[in-house]
Amino acid sequence: MRTILPPAILAPSNVSVFLAGTIDMGHSIDWQQKFIDQANKEKTLDDVIVFNPRRKSWDHTWTQSIENKQFSEQVNWELDAMENADVILLFLEANSKSPISMMELGLFADSGKLMVCCEEGFWRKGNIDIVCKRKGIDQYVTFDELSAAVIAKLKKFVNIK
Repeated sequence: MRTILPPAILAPSNVSVFLAGTIDMGHSIDWQQKFIDQANKEKTLDDVIVFNPRRKSWDHTWTQSIENKQFSEQVNWELDAMENADVILLFLEANSKSPISMMELGLFADSGKLMVCCEEGFWRKGNIDIVCKRKGIDQYVTFDELSAAVIAKLKKFVNIK
């Protein structure tokens, strides 16, 4: 797998996945790397692109404003990557708020790309569960179940393309 981090230019690919979900300004566990490590064990996924929004050069002091070049670049990179991805993995940690991730769920609920794990204890789990059920979005109980399901789906995409 090849990982693309912001602000790198998004390259077209045959198969791609966007890693959406809890980051909490860089204070959450690095579940994105855990997924990448699991997926890298699958040699059939060598050509898959992973769009990982966890920017190495993120600065929490950036003003979250459209006028802030770095912030605007980050948000637009994420939106472009989600639009271009074949699969959007969305992971919501139990002890997080993740308001941007909830917005992303709403933006892409009708895309057919989302696969979701919302851990028990997440402050708005009921809302997430209802949206997923209403929109027919595949939902998983644990991060490991979600990872395995996304990897299986990526394998199918690789075999089709």
